[in-house]
Amino acid sequence: MTDRAIAPNLFVGSGEQVALLGSACKSCGAIAFPVTRSCARCASTQVEMIELPRRGRLWTWTVQRFMPKPPYRSSETELTFAPFGLGYVELPGALRVESRLLENDPAKLSIGAEMELVLYTHRVDPDGTRILNYAFKPVRTPS
Repeated sequence: MTDRAIAPNLFVGSGEQVALLGSACKSCGAIAFPVTRSCARCASTQVEMIELPRRGRLWTWTVQRFMPKPPYRSSETELTFAPFGLGYVELPGALRVESRLLENDPAKLSIGAEMELVLYTHRVDPDGTRILNYAFKPVRTPS
């Protein structure tokens, strides 16, 4: 089976070595996600691709209980759709990233909770290619 990212230059690596890719402006220091060719703050084209922190804190969240509208493409159907967490994760020294959350139980999510980046299979194409996307999940601390 072949794996492919849902979009180019979105993340690098796999497993515990996965990182989101962003842009850092060499002129003003602004950080952007996803990768951009120019800075939204100062319009400089002097930007470089950087790896963003893979852990952060949940800034806010909700549970999406309905299937997203097109052009959303997944292996889900109206019959197989399951509600999912959706939130913003604040990455230290960088920015807030909007992301799917792999947890949707409100009892297990709280603002300020430590989160970590993971990859998940968004869909499987007819040729068997797994399309990977990023998400965040709560960091489990040993009890």
